[in-house]
Amino acid sequence: MNQSYPVVVDVALLALHLYLGLMIVAHGYRKFFVGGRLAGTAGWFESIGVRPGRINALAAASTEVGAGILLTLGLLTPLAAAGLISLMVVAIVTVHRKNGFFIFNKGEGIEYTLGLAVAALVLGTLGSGRYSLDHLWHPLHWSTTTDFVVTLVLGVGGALVQLAAFYRPSRAA
Repeated sequence: MNQSYPVVVDVALLALHLYLGLMIVAHGYRKFFVGGRLAGTAGWFESIGVRPGRINALAAASTEVGAGILLTLGLLTPLAAAGLISLMVVAIVTVHRKNGFFIFNKGEGIEYTLGLAVAALVLGTLGSGRYSLDHLWHPLHWSTTTDFVVTLVLGVGGALVQLAAFYRPSRAA
């Protein structure tokens, strides 16, 4: 993390890691505790070809809560950002890509999920700034180039492994 950022950059990074973290925690929380909960999410996953639904629902909800908490705290930021990227790449491939770019397209396009993935890549590359646990503790002290590569490779790689292992869409899909 570049320690020479002006304070305004650190405040912007704080806003970004708080937004991304709390947003994805809320998604995981909903999968665990609201509406159809894990059973409903599992059924929906099965319907889009992500099988077995129960295991993948638990993995998705846990990743959302875990990565979200880390992003909110600004802790292990490149790894947490990679988790969010993985979630968004899987969402793009399984649901949104067939609907085009714009979120207002029927079925919702990739616009929102791609935007979140790009924001996570930026945060994983630049770090969470001065107002984060990473700044206090320095658990990962890599260069911005290494942070970029780690975030991107783990994020996209994790999604590709997930898709290869569990995504079996029907021929009609």
